[in-house]
Amino acid sequence: MYFFLLNLSVLDLGTISTTVPKSMANSLWDTRAISYSGCAAQIFFFFFFMSAEYYLLTVMSYDRYVAICKPLHYGTIMGTRGCVKIAAAAWASGFLHALLHTAHTFSIPLCQGNVVDQFFCEIPKILKLSCSDSYLREVGLLVVSGCLSFGCFIFIVLSYVQIFTVVLRLPSEQGRHKAFSMCIPHLAVVSLFVSTGSFAYLKPPSLSSSVLDLVVAVLYSVVPPAMNPLIYSMRNKELREALKKLVQLLLVQQQ
Repeated sequence: MYFFLLNLSVLDLGTISTTVPKSMANSLWDTRAISYSGCAAQIFFFFFFMSAEYYLLTVMSYDRYVAICKPLHYGTIMGTRGCVKIAAAAWASGFLHALLHTAHTFSIPLCQGNVVDQFFCEIPKILKLSCSDSYLREVGLLVVSGCLSFGCFIFIVLSYVQIFTVVLRLPSEQGRHKAFSMCIPHLAVVSLFVSTGSFAYLKPPSLSSSVLDLVVAVLYSVVPPAMNPLIYSMRNKELREALKKLVQLLLVQQQ
């Protein structure tokens, strides 16, 4: 579990580093400029980290399933070598996904200006700058990616259906609490990741506006990576106690 959390932390750091520093630099220098190669690099790394993170979250649901539903076989199925191979597959899948999207997007002729109406280079915004029917290839690739993402989501849901079926049958209350404490943080991260990403790419065109698109982009590109460390840190007893004391202190000061 901690090996996968280490990978998740690296991916979260990479996702934040892809968009936020450039956006902050532009704000400080009062500019919105980015080079063509910089835009391509931003799209590649953003899709790479986001895709790899989603695949890793899918793998982590399987890790929880094996740990709870097949605990006696956990050491065999999820051994050190197996975990490394699974994590490497998630990173490699994210790399291939990002490479395909970047190559397709920047092979399309852009002839409707060079203004991307977003705080970072986003594929849907770039496709709006195309005046060629070749953009349909990228749209098709986005549909295929959506189907793969939906397949991963179904896998996660089925894993947790079996997990909760087993957990609710545990005779020990302490055992149920331990199992839930292992699963709830991961389930919260997946829910936050999927809900914000789905709303960003599946919202109807009638809801599209500059302000709403900006808010939604922040929700799915910045909020999940920033919240993940906090969500998983809540499993730490000392941190929970410190947060509880901080809240009580703030309440006392307000009174």
